[in-house]
Amino acid sequence: MAFETPRLKRPRPWAWDRWALAAVPLLFLAVVLVAPAVRLMVEGGSADLWAPWQDPYLRGRLLWSLAQAAMTCGLVLLIGLPMGWVLARLDFPGRSLLLRGLMLPFVVPTLVAAMGVLALMGPRGLLAQWGGPDLQGTPWLLLFGNLFFNLCVLVRAAVDALSQVSAARVAAARSLGATPWRAFWRVEWPAIAPWLASALCLVFLYCFSGFGLALVLGGQAYATAEVEIYTLVAHELQLGQASVLSVWMLLLTGAVALGYATVERRLATPARADGVLRRPARGVVLWSAVMATVGVWVLICAAPLIAIAHGAMFSGAYAWGVLREDDTLLALYNTVRFSLLALVLATVLGVAHALAARRVLWLRTLVFLPFIVSPVMVAFGLLLLYPEASGSFGVLVAAYALLAYPFVAKSVASRLDSLPAHYLEAARSLGASPWRCFWRVTLPLLAPALRRGMAFAAATAVGEFAVSLFLSRPEWATLTTLIYQHLGKPGAVNLGAAQVLACVLMGLALLAFVLIEWPGKEGDARA
Repeated sequence: MAFETPRLKRPRPWAWDRWALAAVPLLFLAVVLVAPAVRLMVEGGSADLWAPWQDPYLRGRLLWSLAQAAMTCGLVLLIGLPMGWVLARLDFPGRSLLLRGLMLPFVVPTLVAAMGVLALMGPRGLLAQWGGPDLQGTPWLLLFGNLFFNLCVLVRAAVDALSQVSAARVAAARSLGATPWRAFWRVEWPAIAPWLASALCLVFLYCFSGFGLALVLGGQAYATAEVEIYTLVAHELQLGQASVLSVWMLLLTGAVALGYATVERRLATPARADGVLRRPARGVVLWSAVMATVGVWVLICAAPLIAIAHGAMFSGAYAWGVLREDDTLLALYNTVRFSLLALVLATVLGVAHALAARRVLWLRTLVFLPFIVSPVMVAFGLLLLYPEASGSFGVLVAAYALLAYPFVAKSVASRLDSLPAHYLEAARSLGASPWRCFWRVTLPLLAPALRRGMAFAAATAVGEFAVSLFLSRPEWATLTTLIYQHLGKPGAVNLGAAQVLACVLMGLALLAFVLIEWPGKEGDARA
């Protein structure tokens, strides 16, 4: 008598358990993001929608926001692709450490990154002290800050993409007489282009809707639309004008985010097993490429952080006395507890969203809503919709989690896409229930990606600035708002105190990142 193996039923795309999982992040997004955004659009709908394009000043802010984001994308592609090729194709001592070091700027809070750029290139920066130019009042400060913060996104995408290139295809091209350069353009470039396009969309979103860097580095002449929204609300009380400008920012970032989600879905394929193997760096040419990569990392990624540490170290005893003040201890306590609570909430939301959104494009796209709606607009919308609760503890934690949980969801979703289907099928064929499959098979395989997403979520929560600036009351002050207060006061002592606090904030963000992410292996450290 022949025994037939029972055929497993494929789960329907939207079974009841997926609806239950999706309800958690969808309800959260509806209350904390969508409803405030609709309130913002209603406020803006009462004014002329085309007013920002008719006003030369506001039109200039929007065009500069687009221009600086586009220029940053060009710079990171020009610099990051060769670095990615070196890290993906060559093996040399310290490669793993350099890969982790590339993520350092992305983990550092934006306010600390801005202060690092000022400490390096500002009027009192190291370059000015050594006889170099003072770049204050020029667009180069903001562009360098964007490059510092976003270079790692492109480099890590290039490393991941090049690891997916088929070694057989490259070998076939070389055997037919193609030079290494021609093989790259005809075989490797078409394979990695979608990965690079995805990374560039993300870089564009970060730069276009960024706030902390633009506020500190842009100045009055090169302020972006996000800074202008904050100015209109906080200093001029022009809520209608700010709402209209916010609507245009939503439309523009939404178009980019939709393209990003579409490209990301195309990349949802299992990892290749025949990737091109790394070769040892030998010879003058290859070692020169390695040294150039290290040099670029030092100049762009490490130098601003070294500059801010140098400024804090020589700021004097009065500046270091800020660490003993009651305001500093309160800000440190608030930063830690806000970040911990936001991390727990972000992890639950991110895992639920990633599991529910598998193979569902429209739900996968929703995870990018917090990227589309910038922190300034999130805070502004919450202020309009919940005026009585805008400064409450719960709203602050929810806003922190909103901005942090996409990192968890994106990391887990990418890992789910690459999981071989036969793992779960084997477990189901042995009688395991769906929940047992999740706990015994899926979750252990997702652990490195989950740890990675949580690390970035924790770093984001620790360094959150825009929401705290908008919604925080004095008793909810964090390290970011305290640093900004010191920056707004004249005198070298206040500047030194801000640099000391920035070092503390940087150390806190790095500690959170390392404690969560460091146990992972090198391959799990992908951004």
